[in-house]
Amino acid sequence: MKDVMSIINDTAHKSSLKELTLNRSLLSVPIGGRYRVVDFALSNMSNSGVKNIGILTQSKNRSLIDHVRAGEEWDLVSKRAGLFILPPMRLSDYPNTEDGDIGTYYEHLDYIKRSRQEYVIIYDNDIVCNINLVESVEFHRSSNAEITVLYTLRNKKYSEKCTLIETGDNEQMTDMAIDTENAFSNKEALGIYILNKKTLVEIIENCHARGLKSLEMDGFVKNISKYKIMGFGWIGYYAKINSIRNFFNHNMDLLEPDIWNELFFKNGLIYTKVRDEPPTKYTKESKVKNSIVANGCIIEGMVENSVLFRGVRVAKGAIVRNSIIMQKGIVGEGASLRCAILDKQAKVFAGKQLRGDKHYPVVVEKNSRI
Repeated sequence: MKDVMSIINDTAHKSSLKELTLNRSLLSVPIGGRYRVVDFALSNMSNSGVKNIGILTQSKNRSLIDHVRAGEEWDLVSKRAGLFILPPMRLSDYPNTEDGDIGTYYEHLDYIKRSRQEYVIIYDNDIVCNINLVESVEFHRSSNAEITVLYTLRNKKYSEKCTLIETGDNEQMTDMAIDTENAFSNKEALGIYILNKKTLVEIIENCHARGLKSLEMDGFVKNISKYKIMGFGWIGYYAKINSIRNFFNHNMDLLEPDIWNELFFKNGLIYTKVRDEPPTKYTKESKVKNSIVANGCIIEGMVENSVLFRGVRVAKGAIVRNSIIMQKGIVGEGASLRCAILDKQAKVFAGKQLRGDKHYPVVVEKNSRI
């Protein structure tokens, strides 16, 4: 995999995640108690032997940069390759919302051209899965494809809009639809694309010269007949963090041991930024059932079917059910939460009650007081 580089595109903004992305980019959204979405992308690349990785960022990138640093946790520190942060050149919070991502790729075209690798893996910013990419890259080489689209069988449990593809008997792609609800196919694109670097550069330059904006829509969909585009099927647990509902339900999925083991161990370990925290403290009055509880928490009340991040405090008499509480969240004495999401450092005062539904969880924004 020395001839493969990767670009992780964190410029796309999901309006349906606005409560969680007001102060951070999508890649830095927390998940699973102590991880962030970016951890899965970097771990997958590192475990697959990809060591030259660029992250296209948006303006709200401080949290992301602080988390990934130089890539030490993912063994990406290198003299000739490593992890590169590619910041936006334009003053826009969400450059992909209006201008598409072609402009952003074009701004950093010199980084792509200077890289010594022959192949490029394009990786979207809302993907949570544990996948070894070696087999798909070998397929791309052996099939003489110019573009390979990784796909999985669509999970109808999560009914948000998605990108669907159709392939023929030889797996050559015949159709592709972006962000559609029209279920003309059961093959859902993962958001991972393998391209010959020459092809990627050609697409970026051609689209930019003609005022076209989207790599997927203008580069792939409109060029199905021009390029040899192949599909590569993959089976495994896959989460698309593209709405509050999906964010909530995928976190709840992690309470199932089989899903947890597959996502964090099956195809290699998932790494994250190391933080030295004391063990969680449980009092005699605390009751915890079927929950993920990270280090540094203090639990005095009841926690059931929930995900608690580092440093969370659940006071005496408080009840937390089917909820997600991010770092340093506080649930006051006698308070009650059901189907709620508390962002970082949010506080629910004593005696307050929050009630949501698994399809419409209540979201408390970062640093809020309820």
